[in-house]
Amino acid sequence: MRRRPVESASIRTVGYSVSTRTLELEYVNGSIYHYFDVPQPTYAGLLASPSIGNFVNTEIKPYYEFAEV
Repeated sequence: MRRRPVESASIRTVGYSVSTRTLELEYVNGSIYHYFDVPQPTYAGLLASPSIGNFVNTEIKPYYEFAEV
């Protein structure tokens, strides 16, 4: 999955697979997580958010299953 760099104090890059609805986040500490069954509008909201880290903490982590890869 291709990731794109983002402006964030906690997230380095983000990627998204439309076919599997998987969101991939690379954190600044180097860890990479997959968040599963994330709708495309949520991914778009993440990219448009003025605070990506806050969006992840309030709109992604509480609602979607995840795994470190």
